[in-house]
Amino acid sequence: MLESKNMVVDLTEILFEEVEKTLEYDGKKKTEFIKEAIIHYINEKKRLATIEEMKKGYIEMARLNMEFAELGIQGELTGLIDYEVSLSESEIRDDNGSEKRRYILC
Repeated sequence: MLESKNMVVDLTEILFEEVEKTLEYDGKKKTEFIKEAIIHYINEKKRLATIEEMKKGYIEMARLNMEFAELGIQGELTGLIDYEVSLSESEIRDDNGSEKRRYILC
């Protein structure tokens, strides 16, 4: 069996009255209400911590994805530049038709 511990909670008069109204409305005992409130609070803190961890993970993944995309673009640009250079080079026969001269088109 689980061991129980006691807890004393000091509340302002306004907060105490709010709790009393809620207890009347819900028909719960103070102990039950406080247990549920504590459980809800702890679960909410865990949920928010998980969201923060996921947020950090998504930010890190975005950074990595950007790096990978830039690497891919860099490789594509290098290939494109090489391709454009090969297109811009032209082999034209000399006027007398005997040998080829290479020109770079600008």
